[in-house]
Amino acid sequence: MTKALYDPRSGDEAIRIEGLRLGSQTYEPARTNCFSIYRIESGSGTFWADASQFSFGPDVLLFFVPYQHIRFAPSRPVHGDVVQFHANFLCVETFHAEVGCSGLLFNDPYGIPLVVLNAGAKSDVKNLFDQIRKEHEDRDLAYSEAMLAHLKVLLILATRLKSPMGGACGPGTTDLRHPLLVELRDLIEQNYRTLHSPTEYAKRLHVTPKTLGRIVREFLGTTPTDLIRNRILIHAKWQLLHTLRSVKEISRELGFEDELYFSRLFKKATGQSPTFFREFETEIRGGSNLSMFSHHQPILQSRVSPDT
Repeated sequence: MTKALYDPRSGDEAIRIEGLRLGSQTYEPARTNCFSIYRIESGSGTFWADASQFSFGPDVLLFFVPYQHIRFAPSRPVHGDVVQFHANFLCVETFHAEVGCSGLLFNDPYGIPLVVLNAGAKSDVKNLFDQIRKEHEDRDLAYSEAMLAHLKVLLILATRLKSPMGGACGPGTTDLRHPLLVELRDLIEQNYRTLHSPTEYAKRLHVTPKTLGRIVREFLGTTPTDLIRNRILIHAKWQLLHTLRSVKEISRELGFEDELYFSRLFKKATGQSPTFFREFETEIRGGSNLSMFSHHQPILQSRVSPDT
């Protein structure tokens, strides 16, 4: 994408679609404040979502959240499409409340942000991308509403593919293929505000830090440190977007006595300071984000911690 941060004050549109063509060189798209869906039609390689590393092949969808650092290292040339949309176009939190499972696609620190397309879904997904592109280019009557409808169908279809049993929704429901990871998820959900060290979690799980790190890397492509950090950041982003609590108060709630340390961690993860993140997003959303319930983060419906 040629444009980084969406800003309606500059005439930017809240949804955009472009073709994806990657050769053999590493590709790092600019950070954006939009949700991103990559449709990989052909090609293969490795991608990073922040520090988490995963392999990908053809016929998959990849899902990324706003301000995330993304990197691709193709092993074979990649062709596909990218749709990006801001919360002003579709509020994922609200849509999650409508369909119940969108947390499987975005903002799940314990899952892999990838959906494999079966033979039937491959054609359906391509058609949805084509329809979004056509509406975006033709700009006929009510084209924005038509794009929104196609996008919602795309997200519902991807959610069904990610959760084939139906109703099994929530963080990590499809990717936790090792029993220790289920215990780790529950421990993090209970303690991420106060326990930040992987060693403390390994001790409670009665394994060595090395064993815990190996299992997390093998099954989730990341590290225990990054799992904990990502859960902290999900909470911090929600509080910054949907409450008026001070950065200092949020940092202390998350176990950081040093507000500056928390701010540095946040900026390293998002590319922006907590203050800029809050002020910029609130301004371009017209304050609509502050009208939402502020006591919980509904995109992550954890069985252990429903109020985060």
